Amino acid sequence: MRGPDHKQSSLFSYTHIEDGIAADHPLRRIKVMADMVLHSMSPSFDSLYAEGGRPSIAPERLLRALLLQCLFSIRSERGLIEHLDFNMLFRWFVGLSQDEPVWDHSSFSANRDRLLKESVMREFFGGVVGIAEWAALISDEHFSVDGSLLRAWASHKSMAARDGSDEPPGPDQGRNPEVNFRGKKRSNTTHVSRTDPDALLATKNTGVAYLSFTTHTLSENRHGLIVDVHTTQATGTAEREAAKVMMPVVPEEAAGVSRERLAGSGRARPVAGRPGDQVGVTLFATTTVPVL
Repeated sequence: MRGPDHKQSSLFSYTHIEDGIAADHPLRRIKVMADMVLHSMSPSFDSLYAEGGRPSIAPERLLRALLLQCLFSIRSERGLIEHLDFNMLFRWFVGLSQDEPVWDHSSFSANRDRLLKESVMREFFGGVVGIAEWAALISDEHFSVDGSLLRAWASHKSMAARDGSDEPPGPDQGRNPEVNFRGKKRSNTTHVSRTDPDALLATKNTGVAYLSFTTHTLSENRHGLIVDVHTTQATGTAEREAAKVMMPVVPEEAAGVSRERLAGSGRARPVAGRPGDQVGVTLFATTTVPVL
């Protein structure tokens, strides 16, 4: 017999939100590890907030939400809040009940300077790496360094001549004037972005150059886990310089070779404090071309 298509929904629901999450869902294990790290960061969170006043949104919830944004490639914080509003899986991961309202997307901007800063993110990242080390998932035998270009939040229109020779915008152009730069040569030597002076014109090939930064990752080669991240300006030597920063600190006498040669050669070297152990570092030969 055909079942009826009821249009009226139930007024009350007596199911637990976790009952709808598959037992073998990957987020279950990720949530356990994330909660372990966030619990260890509780003293750091206490130092960021006042003892009195109105309770804030729990910092653990904000960081869990941002972790979901990275895992599921959600393009904006506004889109992340929309997902939290209707996605039961996301609600469960963050710690929201089915009836609990979601905070406004502007809460991320309000907490960016205090909570969502590099020191807090590095502490969270270090906690995750610590779990991997405890589980013997990180090898200290060989590492690889690789870099990728990151588009800066600045456009070609924001670039101005360093010597001030650009024509001033018209009186009716407002805050975002029209800029006609077609046919004009622009380079990092002659021009700089007004909105992001640290961003540099760069490209990985012979195509169009964009205002960019370079992010570098240090990965161990046994399981392919990233153990360190470093962001620099997009210069032609940024990858080699970042490799020397991220490599474990070893006295030159113990290594018997300079860090410059080590980063470029991928040859093995002894680890300080562990005689006989060798570590190899491979630097991938990617070509970041700054527009000079």
